[in-house]
Amino acid sequence: MNWRTAWARQTADAGILLRGLAAYGSAELLVRVTRILTVIVIARRISPEMMGAAALSLSLFELVRVLANAGIGQRIISAPAAALSATCNTAHRLFWIWCPIVAGLQLVLAAALATGQPATAAMLALLSLVYLTMPAGLVQVFLLMREGRLTTTARIGAAQTLADHLLTMVLVLAWPDPTSLAFAIVLPKLLTTPIWLVATRRARPWQRDPAAGELPIKGFVRFGAGVLATEVAGAARAQVDKLIVGALLGVKALGIWYFAFNAGLGITTSFVGAFGTVLFPWLCRAADREGQAARYRRGLGIGLALFLPVTLAQVLLSPIYVPLLFGAQWTDAVPLVALLGLAALPMVAAAATTAWLRTTGATGVDAAISAAATTASLMGLALAARHGLEAAAIAYVAGLALVLVPAGIVMMARSSPRNSGADKEVYA
Repeated sequence: MNWRTAWARQTADAGILLRGLAAYGSAELLVRVTRILTVIVIARRISPEMMGAAALSLSLFELVRVLANAGIGQRIISAPAAALSATCNTAHRLFWIWCPIVAGLQLVLAAALATGQPATAAMLALLSLVYLTMPAGLVQVFLLMREGRLTTTARIGAAQTLADHLLTMVLVLAWPDPTSLAFAIVLPKLLTTPIWLVATRRARPWQRDPAAGELPIKGFVRFGAGVLATEVAGAARAQVDKLIVGALLGVKALGIWYFAFNAGLGITTSFVGAFGTVLFPWLCRAADREGQAARYRRGLGIGLALFLPVTLAQVLLSPIYVPLLFGAQWTDAVPLVALLGLAALPMVAAAATTAWLRTTGATGVDAAISAAATTASLMGLALAARHGLEAAAIAYVAGLALVLVPAGIVMMARSSPRNSGADKEVYA
């Protein structure tokens, strides 16, 4: 193979990744513009105290919801063609077992909060219904991702999120009782789930194939344990910070932190999540381990090249757009927005590392890295919070960088051509 042919293949491979990123990126851009408008409406209608109450409910919901991602769907994406039907049959059964369990766990949490936080408990109980709609569409959405139909999945996700934001704006403006306005922020999460379900099932019809049988569950459990641990650690990293701020600094400080987190990191976090979503199936479609390693290195380079200028622009321009878009009452949050925005860069490295380790079956290593990053960031935040929100933000970002950046460097070294020929994990 001459250098022109090799270059053409690498360019074609990168083009597939870039098209997937473009699909998710354009969808996210549309969603984020709508989200900014939603945050503007919320910021002008809701006090920091009420924002904090809504933040508590949504943070707990997001923490519980991550349990639904137990690595079952990733097995569909990475399954050999000969085992696909059996994998889907097994995954479908496991989805219908696992999602109601997650709903039950959220109801238990709601019951525990009912005495001291009745409004939060009511919102959590309401949102538990989301999990009962998920199993009917999960096999289909992971098949779409396996087939590389990322434009379709991006459009479906964007349609649901757009509807969520638009409905939130309408409810916030029209809600009759100011004392329960937090429900207007939470309720759209439930009301828009049918959009995702119907669109997914129409985009990729699927039915069980009884003749294909099922696979042993132990393969799902072994792979899924690491995935679940990683997802739980990531959710804790993204949500427990709000619980710590609320507990140590009060509801008003929580409202300011929640706003700054969404304005500074919420937007880029979604793009980083989309990057990881696109990268994993792209790695799985490589012909062999060496090809996967090469794609991992190229993918990380592409991700950093895309996110570095965006992150720097968001950080440097925060003194201009925060008071202009969200109102002068949020001017004090500008340093927080800038500081938290810097966390996007180590998160890009983490997303690429996670995709690579899941492709190679090393989900336990990924879980250990994610747990270490979560521990470092949250401990730093808790220790620094007594010095104020800005100190807490610095410690949070530093904790992430000190773990995720070295881990990414190590994984890059191990994926080099001389180290990338390890045998693939036996599919079970």
